[in-house]
Amino acid sequence: MLAAGWSVTEAATRQGAIQTALAAGAGVGAAVTLMLAFRRQRHQEHAAHVTAFLAEQVAEHNRHDATERRATDLYVKAAEQLGHDKAAVRLAGIYALERLGQDNPGYRQTVVNVLCAYLRMPFTPPPDPVPDPVRDPVPDPGHERAAALQAARRRYRGARPGPITAVPAPSGKADDQEGELQVRLTAQRILAAHVRDDRPADQHPMPAAAPVFWEGMRLDLTGATLVDFDLTDGRVAAAGFERARFYGPARFHRTTFCGEAVFNGATFSGDASFNYAAFRGHAWFNGATFSDRAWFLRAAFSGNASFRRAAFRESSMGGIPGAAMFDEATFSGFAEFGQSTFAGAANFNQATFSGAAWFNETAFSQGAGFARTTFSGGAQFRTADFSGLALFGNAAFTESADFTGAVFAGGIWFDEAAFTGDAWFNEVSFLKAAGFDRAAFSGRANFEKATFATDAWFRGGTFTGEAAFEGVTFGGLAAFAKSAFSSRLSFDRAAFSSVAGFHACVLTDRAARHVLPPGWRLETTSEASARLVYHDKSGN
Repeated sequence: MLAAGWSVTEAATRQGAIQTALAAGAGVGAAVTLMLAFRRQRHQEHAAHVTAFLAEQVAEHNRHDATERRATDLYVKAAEQLGHDKAAVRLAGIYALERLGQDNPGYRQTVVNVLCAYLRMPFTPPPDPVPDPVRDPVPDPGHERAAALQAARRRYRGARPGPITAVPAPSGKADDQEGELQVRLTAQRILAAHVRDDRPADQHPMPAAAPVFWEGMRLDLTGATLVDFDLTDGRVAAAGFERARFYGPARFHRTTFCGEAVFNGATFSGDASFNYAAFRGHAWFNGATFSDRAWFLRAAFSGNASFRRAAFRESSMGGIPGAAMFDEATFSGFAEFGQSTFAGAANFNQATFSGAAWFNETAFSQGAGFARTTFSGGAQFRTADFSGLALFGNAAFTESADFTGAVFAGGIWFDEAAFTGDAWFNEVSFLKAAGFDRAAFSGRANFEKATFATDAWFRGGTFTGEAAFEGVTFGGLAAFAKSAFSSRLSFDRAAFSSVAGFHACVLTDRAARHVLPPGWRLETTSEASARLVYHDKSGN
């Protein structure tokens, strides 16, 4: 650089710049090399990760396939066992299905379907034993049936506590029926155990249910023969028991039916208990037969409840009339009991009907209790037949109450009942005493052509709307003492066998065209009201 004419200072400066440039170039080259190495390492790691993931997926898929194959093999084997002619083999098949469902949630509804299908197969319970005329000269009606089923029930209940265990197969000639009964009782018990939800109704869905509970199961037991069926605390998505035959008690205590519950044409030979049951969907009991007591205490029907043509008849055990207990039940939808028959007492005391309630053409052979019952929708009892005492004391009818053509043969009490809408008692036959003391009629009170064979009590009643007793026949005392009439009062063409009692009655609307009983006239008490005064033939 000195030879080129550069000074020493300029040469040194230029030499430093060249060295710096060379060093920078070397640094860039090293950085590029390092970056390439990093990218190559990252690519290798990603490739290894993808390879491991794919291998894990393949292994998981293989495990799933193996599990599915094992489950399928177990299902096929269990299904074959259910068709075996030996009860012990059929029991093994049932337990195998239960294990399959417990270990594989995806198979649970299938397992339930298979068990239900098995119970739908034709079956005849063990026959009644032939009575010994020496040991049992006068057997009670139904005693043989009870004795035949009692032994099976003891065996069944003895196996209930603790985990489900195998039931030994009976031996001998009775293996066909007795063994089959054991198989069926076991299938019923397994179904009940896995749909039983022990959580209180107000704690769903928290806390978590027990592992043994199978959520959302649907039961199809149409036409099934069921012995001592117990679904207490069960919770099912839907239930089909149409034409099912229940031998012995049927327990649905606190059962929750999340969907439709169909019991049309079902037959209950023993007690049927639906106490505290919750019907979230529609409940169908059309044509069902209850041969013993039917319990629906505090049952809740959120949808429509239909018991049309249901028969609550005399018990097969001794001919004792059964009883239908619907006390404090709640009916949120339409409630239909038309053309039903109650051979025993029918109790609907303190029940609540939010929708329409129809009891048209219903026959009540014993007492009928509707005390303190609330009818928020229209209530119809047209041509109903009350052979026993009918109690409607303190009942509340928000809309119309229609008893047209009904027959009360055993006495009727509507004391302190409240009729907010129109009340229709046209052509009703009261064959014994009829009590309407302190009843309140806010709408029209229609008693046209009704017949009171004995005393009729309307003391202290309140008639806000028109009170129509036209064409009524009073065979006994007609007592309206201390009643208040705010609108028109008519006894046109009414017939009294004795003096009508209207003492201390008050009529608010003096201008209305009242038609009073013979011998009674209005006497003004104020500008707006009058009272009824009786004058005998002598003018007193």
